[in-house]
Amino acid sequence: MANNEAAIAELKSLLGDRISTGQSVRETHSHDEAYTTPVLPDAVAFPESTQEVSEIVKICARHKCPIVAYGVGSSLEGHVVPVKGGISLNMTGMNRILNIHSEDLDAVVQPGVTRTELNTALRDTGLMFTVDPGADATMGGMAATRASGTNTVRYGTMRENVLALEVVTADGSIIRTGSRAKKSSAGYDLTHLFIGSEGTLGIITELTVRLFGQPESISAATCAFDDLDNAVQSVILAIQVGLPMARIELIDEIQIRALNAYNESFDLPEKPHLFLEFHGTPAGVKEQVAFFRDIAEELGASDFKWAEKTEDRNKLWAARHNAYYSVKALRKEASGIVTDCCVPISALAECIQIAKEGIAKTGLISPVIGHVGDGNFHLQMLVDPNDPEEVSAAKALVSDLNHLAIKHEGTVTGEHGVGLGKIPYMSAQHGDAYGVMATLKRAMDPDNILNPGKVVSLN
Repeated sequence: MANNEAAIAELKSLLGDRISTGQSVRETHSHDEAYTTPVLPDAVAFPESTQEVSEIVKICARHKCPIVAYGVGSSLEGHVVPVKGGISLNMTGMNRILNIHSEDLDAVVQPGVTRTELNTALRDTGLMFTVDPGADATMGGMAATRASGTNTVRYGTMRENVLALEVVTADGSIIRTGSRAKKSSAGYDLTHLFIGSEGTLGIITELTVRLFGQPESISAATCAFDDLDNAVQSVILAIQVGLPMARIELIDEIQIRALNAYNESFDLPEKPHLFLEFHGTPAGVKEQVAFFRDIAEELGASDFKWAEKTEDRNKLWAARHNAYYSVKALRKEASGIVTDCCVPISALAECIQIAKEGIAKTGLISPVIGHVGDGNFHLQMLVDPNDPEEVSAAKALVSDLNHLAIKHEGTVTGEHGVGLGKIPYMSAQHGDAYGVMATLKRAMDPDNILNPGKVVSLN
């Protein structure tokens, strides 16, 4: 039986004032950006080293006290909600960049480092870290949720960009997985077992990540279409002919309206748009741009706008990254219920069309937006959390789209993770393999103290 009070008493002896039971601190750690119901942790701990994380976990293990790792709370599926109480482990104090190996194109960082902090440190090296989920998330949180984002079509997700990890397991042991070598066939791939495990198998305390050279030339653009289908078909054709785009984002007309209202410098026609970016040599980028423009214009694209200056590109992608908040501004008191379906690109146009028809039936404000080069698209349905009919209609559409993605051999979550929100669909997606996940969880965390209630539900 859990004895959270005894665990907290021991943790106070270990951490002093770096553990808090204050109401406001606990409230901050009771939720993320999801619509899930907040739950207060019993206390919040602020470790500063791997050894401290190990000692904290050992204390919690002795008392069977739940422990939930927390970064900046930007996740969208209730990942950090401490549904069983216990300790929220705020990792932001472990925010050192430990090493940059420029010649080997990798960096070693602690989990509390954010992606923008890493890229700021890399600025003078000519290198960059490419995974960009929009929010200025921590590297540990991004690995735990297997995050991706706007650059994925060119550079891959966290799965492809993490080489090695240091992890504290459920008994407080410190292990290292992987290496700085670019490939290995030495045993089980434990690194990728922990990536996407959402803190349910271990707590990440160090990451070795892949870096890329900053491109010599970058060009970004927006273009408008009269309908979503032609915009999606442009993406599909560009992918099928092997055009090496760095980013390709679909923004529907509702999202454009929200961006125009939210960003003073925006005045785009209220039509479906693609936001694009091309990386390479000046000649290569020029060729890519011309090739894509030919494809898009054949499908009715218009209103091309180019952004080659750094400040113009930054404004464009800052607006894209603020899409979630710009939509919420359309209905300020509403909560956002977000989908994260990802399908083979051949099924993308059909799935988006069905999604738009479903939105129309609900009567809710909900744009379609997505990293469509990967087959990943999102709805953000604005609902009054106190209106059962609205919430029910939104959840019914979420369910329909999740099952549609599974039908097309896709996934219910391309990048947001499982958390609490996607558990109901895991068995349908994975079949008997879901039971294997539960077996792994029981073997690695027999007392179910690491982020209980997430990814798999154990009795």
